[in-house]
Amino acid sequence: MTQTTPRTFSHIGLSVPDLDKAVSFYRDVMGFYVIMEPTEILQDDSDIGQMCDDVFGPDWGKLRIAHLSTADRIGFELFEFPQNHAPEDNLPYRQTGLFHFAIQDPDLEGLLAKIIAAGGKQRMPVRAYFPDKKPYRMVYVEDPFGIVFELYSHSYELTYSAGAYT
Repeated sequence: MTQTTPRTFSHIGLSVPDLDKAVSFYRDVMGFYVIMEPTEILQDDSDIGQMCDDVFGPDWGKLRIAHLSTADRIGFELFEFPQNHAPEDNLPYRQTGLFHFAIQDPDLEGLLAKIIAAGGKQRMPVRAYFPDKKPYRMVYVEDPFGIVFELYSHSYELTYSAGAYT
């Protein structure tokens, strides 16, 4: 089997109950760049309307969307749909599909404090990976809307290289 070249990560899409508050949180607390302000998309015959028909099926009606970007150019697409509702379980780790993403900041504790001050939650104590060997830390959090994500103090490659759990 021929090894393929790893692909790059482009973006992630999140459904939020209040687009304006989510843009403020991810811009002001997380430090993301806003690259497209909140925009309303209607179900119509436009190119974007037809693309949304393909993705969401009939009768989606309308939505609001904003585009943000991390410092390393990963896109954050935020969607606000009418009748948006929180799931019963906001960490469905036994369910196939996405259950979290991770953000890296060397000042993990400082960012954690900002998330909590903005209405987010800390789901666990800050934990050290390899406490006797490396200064790597992590913690699971929630944004103010209940979306679960993880904070890392160091890059994914550094954290897991050379045998993560041995």
